Amino acid sequence: MSASFTSPEQMAERRVQIVPPAVHQSELAPADLLHSGNAGVVVQKVGQLKSEFRSEGRMFAREVAKHVNSQQTGNATAFVYEESFGYEDRIHFLIHLRSLDTYYDMVEMGDRDRAFRESIAKERVQAGADSGAGAWDRLFVDGSVRSHVLLPWEDRAEESLNSANAGIVLLRSAAVGHGFRAESREVAQEIARNVNKRFAGEASATLFDEAFGDAERVHWLLHLKDLTVYGRLREALAVEGRPGTFVDGSLTETALTPHHWGLYATRQQQSA
Repeated sequence: MSASFTSPEQMAERRVQIVPPAVHQSELAPADLLHSGNAGVVVQKVGQLKSEFRSEGRMFAREVAKHVNSQQTGNATAFVYEESFGYEDRIHFLIHLRSLDTYYDMVEMGDRDRAFRESIAKERVQAGADSGAGAWDRLFVDGSVRSHVLLPWEDRAEESLNSANAGIVLLRSAAVGHGFRAESREVAQEIARNVNKRFAGEASATLFDEAFGDAERVHWLLHLKDLTVYGRLREALAVEGRPGTFVDGSLTETALTPHHWGLYATRQQQSA
């Protein structure tokens, strides 16, 4: 019997399949999902779980996302991600809205959706003999939950990779230097064009502004087929512009891995 040969490409494909993309978190058809390529708004929400409640916290996150996806089909799609290399037990949601108007549908869920209210109020942990049981707020470190509202640039292009089907989503942002707004947007667009042209099928870039937060800040969502692309991608991200285009030390990158139940060996609900 002859020995089988595994090519580097086949080995890479196997690595990708170890962690499935976020689309596998939803039971909806791909055509019914909103993602970074077609949503009118992306809300990035992040919270730091307490280590002792890492399993319960992930169960809560997936439960909330599943309910949003089933009840807000066409209006909102939520995916859950792990922070790949930074803080352990830091959970990220990307909530994709059809438009800012959809926000009110999400607010009404808290008022009118009985199942959603019951999920939020559910006792999830035993908080101690003196304080009894605790709901979702016991799962997170106090003050760690925050949100950013991202609005896509009007001239974005529909790319094959997005937050639903990418193996890694890279959040990249930088503060714009005073008086460099026009130049910073040109640089940001050049970076996005470099990624989308040179890495078609392997990576894509979408540009966003931040609503309600830092007005002069540029955000990229970079969607990678897998982590092995990042080393080659860095050259395409190296466009800087003139000194002062972006504020020194303001560039941040956070890699997100779509959550699945094998990560960190956390427990899964029996009914999930």
